[in-house]
Amino acid sequence: MSKTTGAGGLREKLHFQRRELADDSYGNEQSGDWQTIFTTAAGLSPLKGSEPVIASRLSGVQPFILQIRSCREARDVTTAWRAVDARNPSRIFNITSVANFDEKNAYLDMMAVQGVAT
Repeated sequence: MSKTTGAGGLREKLHFQRRELADDSYGNEQSGDWQTIFTTAAGLSPLKGSEPVIASRLSGVQPFILQIRSCREARDVTTAWRAVDARNPSRIFNITSVANFDEKNAYLDMMAVQGVAT
């Protein structure tokens, strides 16, 4: 759980994206490209990183807590979504959990991991 901050703590700008479903012309749905649903200010708090071995290769994984203001679009975010840094699009965060710790619907805290495949 991250500490709730004011507007000054939300210094980053993130695009929240989800995959669109596309028809494969045979009546089946496939996952398509990532589509930006909304963009908002966010606070990023890095946690202790790790270097797990995935497929016999050492890979650096950095977990973060993403804190955003709660809104209608933000309450729809699930673990199937991802966040992309608006200022550096190569910085992608895979969302692993979403929580409303204060139970007042003021802020949402999302656990996210940077450095793994999307």
